[in-house]
Formats: sequence, C-alpha cells, structure tokens
Amino acid sequence: MTGKPGCAVVTAGPGTTDAVTGVANAFRAESPMLLIGGQGATDQHLMGSLQDLPHVDLMRPITKFSASVPTTGRVSDLMAMAFRECYAGAPGPSYLEIPRDVLDKRVPLDKVVRPQAGHYRASTRSVGDPADIERLADLLHHSERPCILLGQQVWTCRGAEPAAALCRAAQVPAFMNGAGRGSLPPHDPHHFQLTRRYAFDRADLIVIVGTPFDFRLGYGKRLPSSAKVVQIDLDYRTVGRNRDVELGLVGDVGAILGAVNQALTGRVGGRADQRRAWLEELRAEETRLEEARLPNLLSDASPIHPLRLAHELNQFLTDDTIYIGDGGDVVTTAGAVVKPHRPGQWMDPGPLGTLGVGIGFAMAAKLTRPDQEVLCYFGDGAFSLTGWDFETMVRFGLPFIGVVGNNSYMNQIRFGQLAKYGPERGEVGNKLGDVHYDRFAQMLDGYGEEVRRPQDIRPALERARQSGKPALINVWVDPDQFAAGTMNQTMYK
Repeated sequence: MTGKPGCAVVTAGPGTTDAVTGVANAFRAESPMLLIGGQGATDQHLMGSLQDLPHVDLMRPITKFSASVPTTGRVSDLMAMAFRECYAGAPGPSYLEIPRDVLDKRVPLDKVVRPQAGHYRASTRSVGDPADIERLADLLHHSERPCILLGQQVWTCRGAEPAAALCRAAQVPAFMNGAGRGSLPPHDPHHFQLTRRYAFDRADLIVIVGTPFDFRLGYGKRLPSSAKVVQIDLDYRTVGRNRDVELGLVGDVGAILGAVNQALTGRVGGRADQRRAWLEELRAEETRLEEARLPNLLSDASPIHPLRLAHELNQFLTDDTIYIGDGGDVVTTAGAVVKPHRPGQWMDPGPLGTLGVGIGFAMAAKLTRPDQEVLCYFGDGAFSLTGWDFETMVRFGLPFIGVVGNNSYMNQIRFGQLAKYGPERGEVGNKLGDVHYDRFAQMLDGYGEEVRRPQDIRPALERARQSGKPALINVWVDPDQFAAGTMNQTMYK
C-alpha cells in the first residue's frame, strides 16, 4: 500500500507460529516486511524456557533472511541487514528473533553501530543491460501482433505510468494480473481483460512483466512456441524458469519499461498500422465475449448469480475505491469482471491463495489511505477464518464496505470433489452453515444488511457507504454457479 516495508512484532512460540501464514503469504506475494519475534533468555537456551521454539529455522524457508540477534549492541545493524535483504531481487519478508535478555539490556550508544535511514542500502532502480533495452525496443518496433502482461511488480516498482505510456505509444494491448490491475484505466483502448488466451495464441511477441511462469500461466505452457517471449523481472532467478525466453531483462520493471519507451522514440517505419488492426481485432473479440456473458451479468435469478453480484460491485467502484478480493470461487468469478480504476487499488491473496486475508488487508488499506474507500469482497468460507477482526475495525473506527458472497460452501473445493467423486461424496468437508453475517456485523456495532434479490444489491451497497461504519452486506448467491477458472481447474494444471 505504501511502497515501504511493514513491520510486525510478536511474542515467541505461538505468537511466532501464528504469524507463519502471513509471512508465507508475503513471501509468495513478494511483499517486503520484517517480523520481529521473541525468544527465551540466552542463558536459558535449550533449557525449555516459556514459548521456546527454533523460530529462526522455522522461518528460514519462507523468508529472504532469518536470524537471531546475539547481543543488544547488534539490534540496529541486524535490523538494517534484515530490511536490506527484503529488497534483494524481488521483495519479500525477513525475520529477526530477539531473546528476552537481549531486548531488556541497555548498552552505551557509542558502542552501537546505528545505520542511518537512506544510507544503509542501495537503490534498486536498475534498468539492466542497455543493449537489452535496445533489443526489446527493436522487437516491439518490428512486431505486428505484440501483447504485454503487467503483473504484481508493476505496482511494486510504481511503474504503472511508464507501463501505460509504453502501451499507448507503441500501440500494444495490455493485460493485467494481481496488483498490476489498474495500471491502465478500464476504458483505455489498450486495456483488455477477457481475451488473454486469444491474444497469446495469435501474438508474435509476448512481454511478461513482473510475474512468474507459475500456475497462473500454466508454467509457461500457455505461451505458444510460435511467439517470441520476453520476460522482465526484479529477480534474476525468475527469468526463464519453467520456460525459455527470447530475451530476459532483470531490474526495476518500471524503469525498464520507461527506458524501452524512450528507446522507441523517434524510430521510423515499423508496423504501427498493423498493430492498430491487431487492437481492433482484439477489441472485437473482447466485445463478443462481454456480450456473451451479459445475460448472467444482468441476471434477475434468485439465488443471485455470482456474475450479477460481481457486475454490481464493478459498477459501484469509484475512482477512489480500493478493491480487495478474499475468497475462492466467488472471488475468482469477480476477478474476470471487476476493473479497478487506478494503480494500487487491487489486493488479493496472491499466488499462495491464502483465504482470510481480507480483514487484515482492509485494515491496512484504511489505515494507510484513510481518505479512500475500501471495498472487500469475501467468500463466506474466507470471512469465517478471520472475521472476528471485524470488531477490531469497529473499535478503531475504520469504515469499510464488506460484501460476503454467501453460498454456504467452500465452493471451489466442492466443484473439484463433485467432478471427481460425484454427488454422494462431493460435499464432504466443504458444506458450511447458512450464516447470517449481516447479524454478525450488527452484533459488533457495525452496519449489516441481507440481500436476496439482485435489484437490492446496489441500494444495500449505497446504504453501507453512507453508514460511515464497518459494514457487511450478506448476499446469498447461487451455489451451483461456478467460475470458469474453477470449472477448468486451471489452478491445478
């Protein structure tokens, strides 16, 4: 949210183990943060002190840096070391363990190494090899059917502006995933959402920016061998992993895209006319796909079709709304519909797929951007995991609009089980109760409302907006309507 690393402090033992999932999510989502955990006194090492665990070893596989502070005089320089490691390559979390006696002891300041802000780490805004910048500019200049995928790191590097400038200047259609959503506004002629597979299958040049060849791209297999593929990433280890590339560039993705745009300036010839035809072809296909799903987007069915709810949420967004998705099937459905208006207005669990992040994300968004509206769309299963922190938002006066797409199932899991095992065993372990989350919100002195008819969605959202309170709108959605990604089981292929 801020572009700066976060910091959390927890106790030893269960305090640290409770933080493991959050740290693991930050690790996969490339979020810089420092977790500081406690430990028994050093003179009680291996004696069975209260909450004693091998925290450093526990955290090492899911952090970029994990260490214990041996003496009080080392606290500040080890913190600097930990923060520095957060930005080595792609960002990520670090962990520091501070034993109790180290924390309590006092030492003279003149005996301590105290790194100064702005001086303990170098800039990471590298553009890589200038020759590769020119080569990518050449590839774009001569391409007839290029496309670009803008991923998480475009927002990490605050690179939306140069990314949009390159797409517009070079007439390149753009797709976005993760926090890269919002890099181009919804009505920009270079913004596309539904035609990514169509574009990839026909492109002669595909530029992948700031997102790995992981399950979301079929480990690179969804990129045809007929296309030249360029990958740009903060981390050298990511480039070319799972799939060979024509060209790999390592550095700040925003700086690289800006440099490529500059390298294209003044070039003559090329295939700009063909790229206009390419954009028109993609727009026609995008329009066809949008019209094909329009009956579901506008469906008056009850229980409510998940696409209708997603459509209403998208229409409800303003230029200042931060959208958070926290769930499985219903949030996957919304991911193909909701279009944030600006950069930095999309948050989701990331590639770890951690359900339950929504309330924490909503708190962070509202605390760091108090003047912006926060809208969080939950699956009912996801909200149930951490929903009690709704009370924390009430207690701290953090208004937000929460919407629960309630189908009374862990529905993404349910679809897979039904497909594999049939109706007799398809609902084992994924059926939830018919929980009235609106009453839960009211009990905690928030705003709560139930919606069962599609035409009541927008008025309920407006009332939640006007309430000035943390709000939950409990929307009953059809459990037998599944997201396309769920039905294709693309997350497992």
